[in-house]
Amino acid sequence: QLQLVESGGGLVQPGGSLRLSCAAPEFTPDYYTIGWFRQAPGKEREGVSCIGSSSGSTKYADSVKGRFTISRDNAKKTVYLQMNSLKPEDTAVYYCAAAAVEVLDLGIWYLVDEYDYWGQGTQVTVSS
Repeated sequence: QLQLVESGGGLVQPGGSLRLSCAAPEFTPDYYTIGWFRQAPGKEREGVSCIGSSSGSTKYADSVKGRFTISRDNAKKTVYLQMNSLKPEDTAVYYCAAAAVEVLDLGIWYLVDEYDYWGQGTQVTVSS
């Protein structure tokens, strides 16, 4: 079982920023498509962003486009999610996940069931 470890969550005021990290110490994350998902209380888990394994292409949910940026540092085996201009509706547990299939190229990056490995999640709370 490959492990993903998220960090960087916390409490931030509206308009603030956070950077989430997804570390994959046991494997080479550039072999996988890495997605960020979030789940708010009482809601289904939803796709936030994704970065492809081979192309490095990225995708974003409409709700975060222009505010969030996904990136990867292969040397550090880490994928980041820079979140700016945070809103209260961004409050959720954020998860990173790895997919062996090129879900981004297939246009299915936002589907939870297409991912093989998941982290434990990190809480992001946006509140004044």
